[in-house]
Amino acid sequence: MVLGSPSPSPSPFPPEAQPAALSHQRPRGPCPLPWQPRRSPRSVTTATAARCLVGADHVRARSHDGGAMAEEERALLGSDGGGGAAGPARRLSPCHPQRLAHRLLVLALMCFLGFGSYFCYDNPAALQTQVQADMKVNTAQFMALYAWYSWPNVVLCFFGGFLIDRVFGIRLGTIIFSIFVCVGQVIFALGALFNAFWLMEAGRLVFGIGGESLAVAQNTYAVSWFKGKELNLVFGLQLSMARIGSTVNMNIMGWIYSRVQHLLGHSGHSTLGVTLMIGGITCLFSLGCALILAYLDKRAEKLLCKEQGKTGEVIKLTDVKDFSLSLWLIFLICVCYYGAVFPFIGLGKVFFIEKFRFSSQEASAIDSIVYIISAPMSPVFGFLVDKIGKNIIWVLCAVVTTLAAHIMLAFTFWNPWIAMCLLGVAYSLLACALWPMVAFVVPEHQLGTAYGFMQSIQNLGLAIISIAAGMILDTRGYLFLEVFFSACVCLSLIAVVMLYFVNHLTGGDLNWSARKREKLQKVAASEAEEQERLRRQNEDDLAKLRPKADDFSFRNKYLSKLGAQLPDNYSSYLSTMAHRSVLK
Repeated sequence: MVLGSPSPSPSPFPPEAQPAALSHQRPRGPCPLPWQPRRSPRSVTTATAARCLVGADHVRARSHDGGAMAEEERALLGSDGGGGAAGPARRLSPCHPQRLAHRLLVLALMCFLGFGSYFCYDNPAALQTQVQADMKVNTAQFMALYAWYSWPNVVLCFFGGFLIDRVFGIRLGTIIFSIFVCVGQVIFALGALFNAFWLMEAGRLVFGIGGESLAVAQNTYAVSWFKGKELNLVFGLQLSMARIGSTVNMNIMGWIYSRVQHLLGHSGHSTLGVTLMIGGITCLFSLGCALILAYLDKRAEKLLCKEQGKTGEVIKLTDVKDFSLSLWLIFLICVCYYGAVFPFIGLGKVFFIEKFRFSSQEASAIDSIVYIISAPMSPVFGFLVDKIGKNIIWVLCAVVTTLAAHIMLAFTFWNPWIAMCLLGVAYSLLACALWPMVAFVVPEHQLGTAYGFMQSIQNLGLAIISIAAGMILDTRGYLFLEVFFSACVCLSLIAVVMLYFVNHLTGGDLNWSARKREKLQKVAASEAEEQERLRRQNEDDLAKLRPKADDFSFRNKYLSKLGAQLPDNYSSYLSTMAHRSVLK
């Protein structure tokens, strides 16, 4: 499941990457992420800025002969922007959208917006033994619950941003996607209640339709309400809340099942259904946050005259043919690495019970350690990657650490807390270093397509690998399953090494230090400014050479539009005028 992100751009997408400018996007200091918008909608952060923005139309209506006077008027205009009368700044009401308390409330609602979807996404992992026993399914069928979540997002990754921008709008779109999440979880629970596994699969399909697109909407709201350095903190808090949701699910759903079993007096599919229905309350809570957030955003739009947030995504499938080898290697790293992490977490609880003889509660706790570590460490690693650069080296370290963790789990009986902590650190580091690299290898106008394609093949890979992992576990056992996951990480490692050499041979900037990249960006910016200055100068010179229209030419132009026949000597007269103008 992709957590949001950047993009760059948006993130989904994996939201672990902490952008510093992709504002969608995507989004970022280092670079844009997949789930962040790439252009920031207008918003106001201070009282003075709001007055300037609201009164801008009034100031622009005046003549242009007083630049300094216009600036002074902008600072003095009231929040209503009317009258143009100067006066003391008006005090904001306690419920004004620019008040700190109001913005903190909006931030809290944004963070809880995705809590329900992340909580319920790993419901199957937290209840693996119960699902397989009560529904009488094997591991391959159990892992199909994750595959059905991923299948719709192979396509929806390309259209989620489009639906928000062009069809629903951010407010209605967020509510609709939240409803999909709620309905999907209810269908999932009803499937267990009625002992219909196919209905549970249908519920996961509906749940997946809303889950990933809701993450895009969450990032869009963030860019609409916050900007600049605030955005880094906002994305970090959203990511932390998502991980908290996953962690709480892994540690509490087993306890809820046991309490429901005690109340009903028996176990079985009905107990499982009631437990999943209780878990769905978190989705209703997130839907309530979406409704309140829509109201507050609509109110702020009226008070601050700001636009609705947009993802800014531009998806053109024809851009795929222009993707470089470096980008395809990044895609391969993404698919192979996440394929060795998320399916493992989905099957990890029973693995720890069978191999290390842990209790169900202990197994759930250790299985959730990856999420627990990623919550605080992702912002830290995002800051380090921002300041140091060298993205390929960071990715290489993360992949090697993950390979070591899987080898420890497969071939040793060491305390699994060590391997799982290493896996949590590596997972957080890779997300912060890998996703931003997309923005370094594709032009800005192709970012939407690149991140959409990356999320699409990631979901495709997760769906296929989840089913394959279940089949391997049913036929070969956990040792072969760990060998399979290690092989996936090895493929990812080979792709990282190839990416290093390809980047070196082509003179790419994927492994530049942050200082070098910043220096070259300043040089490029100054060159762009110089080119723009020369372009404007050329336009001014050409404008001076153009002949000025006189009354005679206006008259003939008007007559020609009326269909009047112009004299034969008209063209020669115009040629003479043009010649004289050039001579002057």
